Amino acid sequence: MKAFSGIALVALSLTLAACGKNEEAAKPSGDPVAAVAAPAGTSWSETIAETPDGYFVMGNPSAKVKLIEYGSYTCSHCKDFSAEASEEIKKIVDTGKMSFEFRTYLRDPIDLTTALLARCGGKDIFYPLSEQFFANQSAMFEKVQGNEAAFQGVDKLPAAQRPGAIAQIAGLVEYAQQRGISADQAKICLADTAVAEKLAKNVEKANTEYQIQGTPSFLINGVLLDNVASWSALSPKLKEAGL
Repeated sequence: MKAFSGIALVALSLTLAACGKNEEAAKPSGDPVAAVAAPAGTSWSETIAETPDGYFVMGNPSAKVKLIEYGSYTCSHCKDFSAEASEEIKKIVDTGKMSFEFRTYLRDPIDLTTALLARCGGKDIFYPLSEQFFANQSAMFEKVQGNEAAFQGVDKLPAAQRPGAIAQIAGLVEYAQQRGISADQAKICLADTAVAEKLAKNVEKANTEYQIQGTPSFLINGVLLDNVASWSALSPKLKEAGL
C-alpha cells in the first residue's frame, strides 16, 4: 500500500513495526496454575474491563498469567493469529488462569481507522468486532486498492476527517453497520482525535518500554517474548507459564 506513507496518523511521530517475525524456542518457567471459577451466571471470556490506558482486558482480573498482544489490523500475521488463536485463547481465559489484552499497534492510517471503529461499540463487543475486522482484512485492502486515487487524496483533508474518509473508501462504515455500529455512531468515533492521539501515544509508550520489533508481539506477565508471532510458537510458552 504505497499510499500509506503520504498520510499522517496524527500529529505524532511513530516508529512503525514490521508485520511478522522469526520464531524462537521458549524458555521454561512457572508452576501449574489453578483454575478459578467465574462468578455465577458469567464466563471469564465475556468479562471485559477497560484499563487506564484505554485498552480492554478479557478475563479474570486476578489471573496469575496475563497475556498481552500488540497487534495491527493491517498485519497479515495478526490476521492469521486471530483466526488460529481466538477460540483457543477464550478457552484458556474461561479457566480463570489467564487474562488476555489486545493492544492496538498502529502501523498505518488504515490501522488507525479500523482501531477507532473496533472500539466504537464499547468494551463488550470489542473482541468479537476485532476478530471480524481481521477476517475482513483482504476485502478491505481490495477496496482501497480499487480506489487508489481517492485514497491518495485523503492526506489533503483535515486530520479529523481522514479516518472517516478512509473508512468510506475501505468499506468499513458499511461493514461496521452490519455489525451493529450505526453510521452516525461510526462518524463520531472516526472523528475522535483525542482517542486517535491516545492510541498513537500508547504505541510510542510500547516502543519505549518494550522496543516492539514486529506484529504480533506478546508479553506474558510483563515480559516480552522473543520472536513469537504465531499460535504454534505461543502455545508452548503458555504451557511453560503453568497453563
